[in-house]
Amino acid sequence: MTGEEVAGPPGPKVLRLLCFVGAGVICVVTINKMRNMERRTLMQQQMKGMSDNSSEAIAAGKAGE
Repeated sequence: MTGEEVAGPPGPKVLRLLCFVGAGVICVVTINKMRNMERRTLMQQQMKGMSDNSSEAIAAGKAGE
């Protein structure tokens, strides 16, 4: 056996190619969704930190009066 496929109908080869391409598309979509989720989480944490800092600054300003 040389590892080469026996010549036959092109159907199974095309089906295998489409499955491979489909799996690649699914992986790319999943990776992009994960990146978006991480980005949103970081943005929410930054916004929360900014609002906490501003509320602390306001409280410190009122305490100094």
